Amino acid sequence: MAMKKVILSCLIFTGIAFAALAQGNGIGQKERPNIIYILADDLGYGELGVYGQEKIETPNIDALAKSGMIFTQHYSGAPVCAPARYMLLTGTHAGHAYIRGNDEWSERGDVWNYRATILDSTLEGQRPIPSSTVLLPKKLKEVGYRTGIVGKWGLGAPHTDAIPTKMGFDFFFGYNCQRQAHTYYPVHLYHNEHRVYLENDTIAPSTKLALGADLEDPESYKDYSLKTYAPDVMFDQLLSFIGDEQGKESPFFLYWATPLPHNPIQAPQRWVDYYRAKFGEEAPYLGEKGYFPHQNPRAGYAAMISYLDENVGKLVAYLKEKGLDKNTLILFSSDNGVTFTGGTDGAFFESSGIFGEAQGRAKGYVYEGGIRIPFIANWPTKIKEGSRSEHLSAQYDVMATLSELTGFELESSNDGISFMPTLLGQDKQEQHEFLLWVFPEYGGQVAIRFGDWKVVRQHLKDKQTPTLELYNLRTDPQELVNVAAQHPELLRQAAKIFEEQHETAFLQNFRIPIVEKGLY
Repeated sequence: MAMKKVILSCLIFTGIAFAALAQGNGIGQKERPNIIYILADDLGYGELGVYGQEKIETPNIDALAKSGMIFTQHYSGAPVCAPARYMLLTGTHAGHAYIRGNDEWSERGDVWNYRATILDSTLEGQRPIPSSTVLLPKKLKEVGYRTGIVGKWGLGAPHTDAIPTKMGFDFFFGYNCQRQAHTYYPVHLYHNEHRVYLENDTIAPSTKLALGADLEDPESYKDYSLKTYAPDVMFDQLLSFIGDEQGKESPFFLYWATPLPHNPIQAPQRWVDYYRAKFGEEAPYLGEKGYFPHQNPRAGYAAMISYLDENVGKLVAYLKEKGLDKNTLILFSSDNGVTFTGGTDGAFFESSGIFGEAQGRAKGYVYEGGIRIPFIANWPTKIKEGSRSEHLSAQYDVMATLSELTGFELESSNDGISFMPTLLGQDKQEQHEFLLWVFPEYGGQVAIRFGDWKVVRQHLKDKQTPTLELYNLRTDPQELVNVAAQHPELLRQAAKIFEEQHETAFLQNFRIPIVEKGLY
């Protein structure tokens, strides 16, 4: 890995160098593709039909996979939102990342007060990433791409230098703040640096049903479905960005960071009705685990995913209408595993496939259910239809992959490995020696995967006894049989990886004191 970094840091992708590189991959410089990266939010590994889902219907996303490539061993950089997005956009793993957990920047004041935040925009947003941070869109702009983000940002607050349009994006429309995205009927979204007010009332996230409300009466839930559904507005803006005639001479990069299907459960009624008829009667969700109540939580959750799938289908149709489909690379993934809050019933849907959906095994945890994610790549004529890859990869590989594809120079801090050879069916794919997760939340956790082996450490910051776990994912993908005592040599190997790769977090709240001097 050290030699790889030396080589990458010395490469300067001039026009000649890129032409040679592109020619080696069968991609001409004039054929640089448009790139669309679709990042679903909290979508579990098993929630798409092509990954085994049997209850939720996702025909359009499945079609992308069937005409492209599906990855079965692809990972998020972190088991929650903000750090996963940071690592995706910077190409760094958790041992080097500035953002390693969710950080609501609470010293500003009452940042969780929805109404106060509407009145005072300085309470919005997460702790800003440093203005010197080099993100993927900035690198793509260097080689002529027009860049846009639609959806959820979560890496910096309004009135700071860490907003999309100051971090390399030409265009932004959506939620600046991930807390505001806890309702799909918000009072406002952002267009670039400015608020766009919607025709919605101020219904704060986690508002409960009125006292004595009739749980069987749909009218009791009317406040949770208002006039303007944010995903509708954002999708319209997404199509406008793609179709912008002023930028038609340049290829585009679109980061569609959809907040779906993150809770709360709010979806178009037509889709809810569809799944109500399919699933039958169910008990309402009353908000016991946060977010809004819902009369038909299973139907509502499935509806959010099928609505997202419907819009993926509309996106593909729009690309075909504009004649852009043949030279557009679409990548589809999720930021982390399925959640266990807000009325989501992962067990009913088997949302993580074989990996488990219960608290402690899904979102927020470094077991497979929290970090193994769906990943689909589609590029007509370039990626073989119906292909399937077991290549071990992570979201922080996207930066290196798009560097190889488009010709921008990688930063020396890059931790990723290009999977472009895998996409193009070539034999020269470089392999990861390890993948690393360092997650300071939910008790403090570390995980290292090397080959088929995975070390997991839990309870590194809370009052429980820290664990030391080792699993063989080839024979035990559910991580049920801890064989740490039988393989001290593998534990030493993991400790060496951690020692070489882990840097003390810059931010104090992301530090895990027990492992600052080593893994054990």
